[in-house]
Amino acid sequence: MGRQATKIPARFGLLFCVFILASGPSEVHAQGGPGWSSVFEFGARPDGVTLNTKAIQEAIDARSSSGGGTVYFPPGTYLSGTIVLRSHVTLLLDAGAVLLGSPELKDYPVTIPAYRSYTDNYTERSLIYAENAENIAILGRGTVDGQGAAFKDRKTPEDPYKLRPYMIRFIQCRDVTVRDVTLRNSPMWVQHYLACDDVLIEGITVDSIVAGNNDGIDIDSCHRVRISNCDIRSGDDAIVLKATSDRACRDVTVTNSVLKSDCNAFKLGTESNGGFQNITFSNSTIYDTGLAAIALEMVDGGTLDQVLVDNIVIRNAGTAIFLRLGNRARPFLARGPGGSRGTWERREGLERPGMGSFRRVSLRNIQARGIDATGCSISGLPGHPIEEVSLENIRVTFAGGGKRELVDRAVPEVEEGYPEYKMFGMLPAYGFYVRHAAEVRFEQVEVDFETPDERPAFFFDDVGQLALVDVAGQLAAQAPALLLMKGVEGALISHCRPDRSIGTFLYVDKSRDISIMNNVFSNVREVFRAGAAMETNEVFLASNRE
Repeated sequence: MGRQATKIPARFGLLFCVFILASGPSEVHAQGGPGWSSVFEFGARPDGVTLNTKAIQEAIDARSSSGGGTVYFPPGTYLSGTIVLRSHVTLLLDAGAVLLGSPELKDYPVTIPAYRSYTDNYTERSLIYAENAENIAILGRGTVDGQGAAFKDRKTPEDPYKLRPYMIRFIQCRDVTVRDVTLRNSPMWVQHYLACDDVLIEGITVDSIVAGNNDGIDIDSCHRVRISNCDIRSGDDAIVLKATSDRACRDVTVTNSVLKSDCNAFKLGTESNGGFQNITFSNSTIYDTGLAAIALEMVDGGTLDQVLVDNIVIRNAGTAIFLRLGNRARPFLARGPGGSRGTWERREGLERPGMGSFRRVSLRNIQARGIDATGCSISGLPGHPIEEVSLENIRVTFAGGGKRELVDRAVPEVEEGYPEYKMFGMLPAYGFYVRHAAEVRFEQVEVDFETPDERPAFFFDDVGQLALVDVAGQLAAQAPALLLMKGVEGALISHCRPDRSIGTFLYVDKSRDISIMNNVFSNVREVFRAGAAMETNEVFLASNRE
C-alpha cells in the first residue's frame, strides 16, 4: 500500500489538474501535492505487462477517502481490468500515458446496476465504471485503449454482447467531465452514459473500428449533456442518443465535431422508450459514413419533441437524412426474482409500449454530396404521422441511376422492422420520399444526381398540410414529374423557379386543396398533370409566370 494522500477540498482538484498539465511529468512526480496521487505511489508499473487493477483502484479509493482529488498517470502503459471511479475523483492521463484494457475477460467482473434499462441485455462488464457518483472526470492528453481486437470473436448467437466489456460506463452519475483524452479500440460500446445529469464531453478523439458494436458515444436517458469539439471514427454509430429506460434523453447539445461511422453518424434511437426532448446537433462535418448521416428513429414508444439540426456538411454517406416513426414496441426490462442486483428477466409478461410520437423537428443549412441512390425518407405509419417537420436551405447530390418502374412499386410499411435507411428498398423518389406525415415544410431545398435518374425528385404520399417553397431539382426526361403527390390533403407550392428544362412540374393524384402560386415556370413545359382519380378543380393556380 502506498502512502495516504493529503486531504484537499474537492473544489481545488481541477485547478491542480491545470498545474499538473503545465508541468513536465518528472517535475510533477517529484513534487506531488495535496489532493493528488500518482499511481506510482500505489505500485503501478507502466510496462504494459503487469496487471495494475489493484494499484489503480487503491489510488482511486485513497483519494476518495480523503475527500477527493486527482489520480495521475505519468507516461507509460498501464494494463488494467475494471476500475471503479468514486465521487470527487479525477483520472488524469498525461501525454504518453496509456490505460490499456486487459485482453482477459476474467479481469472484468460482472457488475449489474440497480438502474433498470434495456442495456442490461448488452453488457455487464466495463473497463472504467461508476454508479451513483458525482463530480467525476477523465482528463488529459493520454489514451484509453480497450484492446478490442482481442474480443472481436467472443460472441455467440446466444450471447452476442456480454463477453465484450464497454470501455467507459457511468450510470446515474452527476457532474461528469471527459476531456481531451483519446479512446481507442473498444471491445463493445466505447462509452455509455446512462441516466446521468450534467455531462460534459469535450475535445476527445474516438478511434474504434476493431470490433462489433463500436458506438463512439452513447448518451442514454441523460439530462443536460454538452458534447463539443470531438473527432469520432467508429465502427458503429458515431454519436447516438438512446432512451433504453422510461426516462427521457433531454437537453442535449452536440456541436463542432467531425464524425465518421461504418453505420450512422448522428442518431436518435433505435431504443426510444423514454423519448427525446430538446436536442440540438450543429456546426459539424460528416464523412465516409455507411448508413445515414442524420438518423432520427422512434420505434419503441416515447415522444420525440423539439430537435434541431443545423449547419452540417456531409461527404459520402448512405443517405443524408432518415426520419422514421415505427412500431417495433420493444419493452425494456423488469426486475427478476433476484431483486435490484440479482438476476434479470425480460419483460415478456408486461405490456408493450404504446405507439410513439414524432414532432417539431427542424433541419436546416445542410450540404451533402456522395449520397447513394436509395434516397432520403421521412416516414411515419398510417394514422400515426410524423408531424411539424421543417427542412430549410438544404442541397443534396445523389448517385442517381434509378429506373422508372421504381415510381410505381408498392413500398412496404415494415411497421415492426428495425429502422435503417434501406428498410424500404430503393425509394420512389431519388431525392426525398415523404409518407404518413403532417405539417411538413420544404424551403430552399434542392436535389440533383450524378447519373440520370428516372424517378421524381420529391414524392409525397399521405401527407397533410404540405408547404413547398423555392424547391428545385434535376429531372431526367423519362421521369414522370419533378414533384409527385398522392393522397396529399392541403399543399401550397410557391416561389419555385426551375433553372433547368422540366417536362412536367407536378403530377398529382388522389389529392385535394393543392395551391400553386407565385412561381416562375418559363422552363416548364407542363405545370401539372392530374391522375385518373384526381379532380382537376382541386388544383388552384394563381399569379404564376409561364
